[in-house]
Amino acid sequence: MEAVLAAVDMTVGLVAVAAVHPISAVQLGMGSWSNLASVAMELNGWRGSGMQMSSRCTHSLHGQTHMQLSLRGQMQDDMSIKWRKRKKHFFIISHAGKPIYSRYGDENKLAGFSATLQAIISYVENSGDSVRLVQAGNHQIAFIMKGPIYLVCISCTEEPFQALKMQLELLYGQMLLILTKSIEKYFGKNAKFDMRPLLGGTDVVFSSLIHSFSWNPATFLHAYTCVPLSCATRQAASGILQDVVDSRVIFAILMCRHKVISIAGAEKATLHPDDILLLSNFIVSSESFRTSEAFSPICIPRYNSTAFLHAYVHYLKDNTVLVLLTTDHNGFYHLKDCRIRIETVLNKSNVLNEVKTSMLNAGLHVEDLPSDPIVQSSYGHQQHDKDHKLAVAARETKKDIVGVGGPGGLWHFMYKSIYLDQYVASEFSPPLTSHRAQKSLLRAYQNLYSSMHIEALGPHKMQYRRDRNYILLCWITQDFELYAAFDPLAEKSMAVATSNRVCQWIRDLENEIFFLGATPFSW
Repeated sequence: MEAVLAAVDMTVGLVAVAAVHPISAVQLGMGSWSNLASVAMELNGWRGSGMQMSSRCTHSLHGQTHMQLSLRGQMQDDMSIKWRKRKKHFFIISHAGKPIYSRYGDENKLAGFSATLQAIISYVENSGDSVRLVQAGNHQIAFIMKGPIYLVCISCTEEPFQALKMQLELLYGQMLLILTKSIEKYFGKNAKFDMRPLLGGTDVVFSSLIHSFSWNPATFLHAYTCVPLSCATRQAASGILQDVVDSRVIFAILMCRHKVISIAGAEKATLHPDDILLLSNFIVSSESFRTSEAFSPICIPRYNSTAFLHAYVHYLKDNTVLVLLTTDHNGFYHLKDCRIRIETVLNKSNVLNEVKTSMLNAGLHVEDLPSDPIVQSSYGHQQHDKDHKLAVAARETKKDIVGVGGPGGLWHFMYKSIYLDQYVASEFSPPLTSHRAQKSLLRAYQNLYSSMHIEALGPHKMQYRRDRNYILLCWITQDFELYAAFDPLAEKSMAVATSNRVCQWIRDLENEIFFLGATPFSW
């Protein structure tokens, strides 16, 4: 982090800049960088020598408590060694350089650092460009500008720029969910407007979202996942939700943690998967919702970013929560009556107990992938049976057994239905039992996703990667996207054949693992 601080404070030190002109990519000249460096040095009272610069254009934990997330690094500032060693920082600042949010540290103590970031952005904008990416050694500094609000990520996690940009977009969306886009008008009246009092107490929400970037595939797949349920159970839940949706209830959502049970919407009203992610994060990370029924103004950014809806939130049983959204700010008692009706039906049809059982026991395991007698030899069957027994034993004892997986060396997979905007992922099994191994795999999937969706080159259809950790295979069609990880010694032909079997398995189970009554999204 010390290296990147020098790069930000001076905008120098082996820095590569991505500057994007409104029409085409352009490079910033050395003279521009000299002036920009002097601005940063003047702001920070810093002097140095031996500056080397180059310009380059680029194309455009799960187990921590909310208290730990919100208090971690709260009293640190940019002079703190601990703060400098953090691998990934997120900042939200105003166009006047006032700090709004920082993942680590006290915003008040980071005012000077925020002013430096604002100076970099403003100088480039004054020259007719917009800065998107600064590379300083192993660090990347990603920027997005949203009117008077700037969002910045400083990272040395080797995530691609596209992934960091997507995370900043989600962070901005989370802010809109709390305040709406109408907050921008206050900056028009007062450029030095301080947003922090309006966001008081919401640090835990932002921290929870940022933490989810390391464990939740929904943060880059633009899709949501469902609680696995029998078709009859899900239909019972969907039926009662649809019954209460009318002109006063825009959306009715039943969730368990971050997984969807069912969604019902008024005619022509749809929820974007990112909105579902942000809404579930807001509710799950806010402990106050668990204590009693709540009625709170909430903005759904992709539905209408300039206005509030009003959310009735009530936990029905354990982690199962009902969310009813309305435009009526006086609709509390009507929504409460709707909740009573819904809860009565869910209890009578045993939906809540089925959800609890599913969250504990359901889920896809690679060891359970049906065998293919055409592909596998007799030895392959024997080896699969042996591996299956070992993997089941590992699940029961929760011990690490290196080298155990599914048939064909399959370790893990994610499958996204493009039409439904839903995904399903297998449970982590040996050898992917440690938190580090799971986080590393998810980041590898994220890099794979970014490389497959490079806008300038167009979407790719298939990619096969092999490294010392695993083999990664991605397959994209007009109907689905499949991401799979295999043993690094697995054969390519077997990996492809196994991927086909995974797709067939998902199609056989789609009535249980997907919410087929969902309205497809157009975005």
